[in-house]
Amino acid sequence: MKKLLAVFAAVAALSAHADESLTVAATAVPHAEILEFVKPMLAKEGVTLNVKVFNDYIQPNVQVDQKRMDANFFQHQPYLDEFNKGKGTHLVSVAKVHIEPFGAYSDKLKSLAELPDGANVAIPNDATNEGRALLLLVKAGLITLKDPTSITAKPSDVQQNPKNLKFRELEAATLPRVLTQVDLALINTNYALTAKLDPTKDALIIEGAESPYANILVTREDNQDAPAIQKLVAALHSPETKAFIVEKYKGAVVPAF
Repeated sequence: MKKLLAVFAAVAALSAHADESLTVAATAVPHAEILEFVKPMLAKEGVTLNVKVFNDYIQPNVQVDQKRMDANFFQHQPYLDEFNKGKGTHLVSVAKVHIEPFGAYSDKLKSLAELPDGANVAIPNDATNEGRALLLLVKAGLITLKDPTSITAKPSDVQQNPKNLKFRELEAATLPRVLTQVDLALINTNYALTAKLDPTKDALIIEGAESPYANILVTREDNQDAPAIQKLVAALHSPETKAFIVEKYKGAVVPAF
């Protein structure tokens, strides 16, 4: 009888071990790639990681808030803050993972000096990435803003625009596809990489590694201390993951830990 109970206990322990799983929403590059890299590490810790790829910046947060996903990995803190404020959600960051230096690209120009008067400039239409794009144009000396530190600036906040740039506000994911239709497009690195653009070579101007826009692992307040989440944080912050990011992306993605 004792042996039988011991067998049942062992089976129960194995079942509990096998049942520990995480479903994480992510954009394809580099987030899903990084998550796929840490899968074997988590498997050794008894956690099955399921990665669900999204191509937008809204649903990953909605899915986590509605408890359809355990966490997501695609955004930076300013974007999360704006989302929580606008949607009334209470999602939280549990780890900084990497920085994707934001860049400006063109199919028509070889340098920003060639940017013509009245040029069409495409920028993301979500609040924080739009402000981030305008701040990069400030850094390039192309415009000034009423508040030069505002991360939520809009084209209406442009104070000086000597080249009379015309701004097109578009969904971030669509920006690589309009490169042939505009003079300049400011593109998030994950979408640039997906479009086979090399930020270190193709960007006419790019943020430095000092950028405050670190991409973060996000979950719900009631889930942030869950053992599986903490195991994922440990895997993402491992020396192996840092080496993977450095070697695979060669400066286009920079570790933030």
